[in-house]
Amino acid sequence: MTVAASRLRRLIKTEPKPPAPVVERCGLCSTMLADEHRHMLDVPTGSLICVCQACSILFDQKAAGAGHYRLIPNDVFAIDGFSLEDGRWEALRLPVDMAFFYRSTPADRILAYYPSPAGATQSLLDLSAWSRLEEENPVLRTMEPDVQALLVQRARGAPSYWIAPIDVCYELVAVIRTRWRGLGGGEEVWSAIDEFFERLRERASLLHSTST
Repeated sequence: MTVAASRLRRLIKTEPKPPAPVVERCGLCSTMLADEHRHMLDVPTGSLICVCQACSILFDQKAAGAGHYRLIPNDVFAIDGFSLEDGRWEALRLPVDMAFFYRSTPADRILAYYPSPAGATQSLLDLSAWSRLEEENPVLRTMEPDVQALLVQRARGAPSYWIAPIDVCYELVAVIRTRWRGLGGGEEVWSAIDEFFERLRERASLLHSTST
């Protein structure tokens, strides 16, 4: 056997090395992140940033980010007694029965998005209809700008309404974008949506629609 053939034989027998594990790092200081970690919002761009515990503590004050960065809260609230009749929903001009609404500081108004197979899709919101919704549900005025949203689920069952962190809303977007198949989505995506809202119920506190 030649030297070249011997080397080739050794290469063929060599087990391939497993790929190195992907290490996720803090978007601010590059520290390695734990599996469970917080997110921060880059307000001007709307980008979500994974952050370590030290950075989350540092930015856990509204003035810490100088208006540029906002730490996204952890709390989820299920809204009890929420008033939204079908006619009111149609007036908001949403083409589907799931959406989230938040007050954007850069835009200086409420923005509406809905999850779709293409990702988060902005919808042109009737602001007068939103104002009426706020009047009927004063709890909406307590949402923190940019980082908390009204999350609405009116599809395939009893409607549910939540004040949720903005990263949770984008988690729902990811569930739908990655699992949607065909025109109706398929059973896999609807099972995943049901599981998503079940997890939300398990972690949520109750908040009445008239709370201020």
